[in-house]
Amino acid sequence: MASEITALEKHECPACGAQAEWNPGKQKLVCPFCGTESPYQIDRDLGKVVELDLVKALRELPDEERGWQTARRSVQCQSCRAVMVFDPARVGQNCEFCGSPALVDYQEIKAPIRPQGVLPFKIDASRIRDNIRRWWRSRWFAPGRLAVAALVDTVRSLYIPYWTFDAQVHCPWTAEAGYHYTVMVPGRDAKGQTIMRPERRTRWEPAAGVVDHFFDDEPVPGTQGLPIDLLRQVEPFPTQEIVAYDTAFLSGHVVEHYQVVLLAAAQQSQEQMYAKLQALCAQQVPGDTHRNLRLNPDYAGRTFKHILVPVWLLSYDYGSKAYQVLVNGYTGQIAGNRPYSAWKIFFAVLAAVIAALIVVYLSNQ
Repeated sequence: MASEITALEKHECPACGAQAEWNPGKQKLVCPFCGTESPYQIDRDLGKVVELDLVKALRELPDEERGWQTARRSVQCQSCRAVMVFDPARVGQNCEFCGSPALVDYQEIKAPIRPQGVLPFKIDASRIRDNIRRWWRSRWFAPGRLAVAALVDTVRSLYIPYWTFDAQVHCPWTAEAGYHYTVMVPGRDAKGQTIMRPERRTRWEPAAGVVDHFFDDEPVPGTQGLPIDLLRQVEPFPTQEIVAYDTAFLSGHVVEHYQVVLLAAAQQSQEQMYAKLQALCAQQVPGDTHRNLRLNPDYAGRTFKHILVPVWLLSYDYGSKAYQVLVNGYTGQIAGNRPYSAWKIFFAVLAAVIAALIVVYLSNQ
């Protein structure tokens, strides 16, 4: 079967025998030691990425969709709880996410669901380092020595698990539509005299409608090793560019094992879809405002994929605190947390106060 014809062996350099790695800049396997490009050909059309029936999968996933198709060793960080998947010959000394040395073997209850697709790294490490430095320089209140102290040379490449979900939704809705109008009502002015003043009121009328919407690749992160708020900021990962799963894309990069299982991810995807349906239905309600919006969605044709997406991660300490910067390995979108310079904030506030005093002084002249 086509799904079985994938790279099962190590991707050795034909010149020196070292492990060849996926090079984002050249979009091919390259030896990190001697620079030789591997002759291994990746068929991006082989084993086309397919959607799997969600209802069927939740009942019983076929055995052929399980496993990594190659020998792998999983370890879990006892600090941040991330689970990383390595080649058995590679021994991780520290967690790739938080740097902790407390790694233990992770025994899975059952074989994992194999990824259907991979979004390969497109941006290489040198460009990522330059982008992070520019990003730091654009943060006005970051300490001046941050770019030196944070050591961008420690940036690491990770493949992060995601689930994506499709569904065709037929959603009838009901609500009360509000129409604003103005009436004149009696009141009193500052002198106690009776005057007529305008007052806005709302007329409520029943409303109903239907929204038909197709959700395509609704994303749910499967990671617990990265801050979800930062990960959401570097989305979207262009799922239309996903290629069939091939271990060659993973060579030289750390892969995180998903910790959000399919059932939990499916429930989260439905919550995300429902929130978006609320917005779509609210747009249909006539009038100036609305209340008591009620939805009755019917989900059909629900499918899913398990995919791996590329993320560059920089973890660093500044003072007594730890910080992280995430970069989308395909689009280059950056998000992160960083320290603030108390002196820069002080002088900015001082400058604002001085400017305000000058304006008041000139206005009184």
